[in-house]
Amino acid sequence: MILVENLSVPFDRRVWQECTTLRDAGWTVHVICPRGEKRDTEPEAVIDGVRIHRYPLRAATGGPAGYLREYGSALWHTARLARKVGPVHVVHACNPPDLLLLAARWSRRRGARFVFDQHDLVPELYLSRFDRGKDLLYRAVCALERRTYRAADIVLATNESYRDVAIRRGGQRPEDVFVVRSAPAVERFQPVPAETELKRGKPHLLCYLGVMGPQDGVDYALRALAKLRDSYGRTDWHAVFVGSGDAFDAMVELSRELGLSDQVQFTGRIPDADLVRYLSTADVCLSPDPRNPLNDVSTMNKVLEYMAMGRPIVSFDLREARVSAGDAAVYARANDEDEFAGLIEELLDDPEKRIRMGKTGQERITGELSWENSQASLLAAYAAACRDRGTTPAGDPARTGKRPGK
Repeated sequence: MILVENLSVPFDRRVWQECTTLRDAGWTVHVICPRGEKRDTEPEAVIDGVRIHRYPLRAATGGPAGYLREYGSALWHTARLARKVGPVHVVHACNPPDLLLLAARWSRRRGARFVFDQHDLVPELYLSRFDRGKDLLYRAVCALERRTYRAADIVLATNESYRDVAIRRGGQRPEDVFVVRSAPAVERFQPVPAETELKRGKPHLLCYLGVMGPQDGVDYALRALAKLRDSYGRTDWHAVFVGSGDAFDAMVELSRELGLSDQVQFTGRIPDADLVRYLSTADVCLSPDPRNPLNDVSTMNKVLEYMAMGRPIVSFDLREARVSAGDAAVYARANDEDEFAGLIEELLDDPEKRIRMGKTGQERITGELSWENSQASLLAAYAAACRDRGTTPAGDPARTGKRPGK
């Protein structure tokens, strides 16, 4: 039983890949998650053999109080639906928030193993998002994370930085922490012929894809584009920002204030087919996440998706951005918008470098960063969680309990 709070399923691509991997290994998979607004709206659905139970949820707006209301509602619904599902062998909780442990208590008391799938470092997320310092709520967030770590039989980390945190801060044994990297579904990201009309009459198209929250750096990207125009004299580009989030309206307003409305387009969330059209046409993709306690150690899904599409990337110099992208990106000094703009200009003027970077990204996604490698680690983690219970499905490739490469 997989518990998710911050996205609906199968819209949450990482969770859906985990669901189908476990299904193919012989597990019966239930998911409890919120309903989507425009998709994933049915209260119950069975999709490709995975049973999904969804609850209504109003996303938080504003400060921490809004999140407390959101999380309280989500916990009540999750606990209710968990009882409806009934006893299970494994509860797999995907954060944020680090509260889903509470909704899993009924299942754990009936013998379920607890797998903590740490998508975010919530204490760092709190510091990066709210700029309130290490106040009482921060200490409460840290306490919830510690409690979740203590309860976990196995921890899934999205990268080596998160694994180090689970061991150092969470007190986990190294053998109980498995790195299961997020990876784009390659079949979803297949380039199509470029469509010049998407460039709105300009020679070049710049593209941003992703969530638009306070910590995601869309404001840095917009200010860099203003510098590209004003400091570098470049107006030969059109930019499209794909995605939504609670900073969306503020970013549209910032674009207007910077005088970018004629050159910057905000699409909101769009169907996959349209997303692929934009990425296939883009000359340069933007990853403007600023350095902060969360972003420096987090793997950005948009970077991986740009790479899958063979697009060159401009990023700030973040530790895990370099681990993911390598030579598929160029890196500006952390939070330096002027250098970010300068690197965009360099790539616009060097089509051969853009092609080389794009090929590098695709090779990494189909090689060391492929989902096939993450599948092996996920199944090994489940084998370790259930080794002494005899609950690993027959025919599971991980039934021996061996870790990948051993």
